[in-house]
Amino acid sequence: MKQTTIAVINQKGGVGKTTTAVNLAAQLASKQTPVLLVDLDPQGNATSGLGLDKNITPTTYQLLLGEAPIEQVVLATNREGLYILPANSNLAAAEVELVDLDEREFKLRTALQKTDFAYILIDCPPALGLLTVNALTAADQILIPVQAEYYALEGLGQLLATIQRVKQSINPSVELLGVVLTMYDKRTSLSEQVMDELTGHFNDKIFKTLIPRNVRLAEAPSFGKTIFEHDRWSKGARAYKQLAKEVTKRVNG
Repeated sequence: MKQTTIAVINQKGGVGKTTTAVNLAAQLASKQTPVLLVDLDPQGNATSGLGLDKNITPTTYQLLLGEAPIEQVVLATNREGLYILPANSNLAAAEVELVDLDEREFKLRTALQKTDFAYILIDCPPALGLLTVNALTAADQILIPVQAEYYALEGLGQLLATIQRVKQSINPSVELLGVVLTMYDKRTSLSEQVMDELTGHFNDKIFKTLIPRNVRLAEAPSFGKTIFEHDRWSKGARAYKQLAKEVTKRVNG
């Protein structure tokens, strides 16, 4: 099975990164195409968003520090074909503890090599530290969610520079899969302006699918459900179905 690892990344918080990682993983997953969601954010929102207890152990923290093998950390979720490497606040300590280790940027990549999934999606923390570098080192592709708001492009330059550094020094094969606009509201001229600006920067790397501002999408994690379990007929669910089709096409095209 060809395995594609996608890092879902933006160092700005609140841009719909975890929502995108969770729902895209859920839509891509099936019995035929098993998907692993890696929660690499110490906030553990992908973990709780799938209805799992954050006080779980072992987690990605033990995995990165070599204290638990990956088969002990991977958990099945309620959705067929979807698995998760859970995380909690312990993971914040890994930023510090990894610093003194040899090959510290490769810990995640090494752990994931022993797996057999069609897709691995990594929900990165909203920071450009060692955890994010581990994700970029392990990834084949990068997906950047950007919120349709005034300061949307602020900080993107820094993120792209980090990606470029990793590409030049550690992982030359990593590529930008695309940029997806989240929390889009077609009634505002601001959303249109952000879209135009992004298109100017990223051109054909912008996904055609726009993720709307959607109440059902925002409330799903509080029930520990993906949008498909929570309300599969909502605008949010339709958008993530569409995005999954685009992602599949780009990965296989």
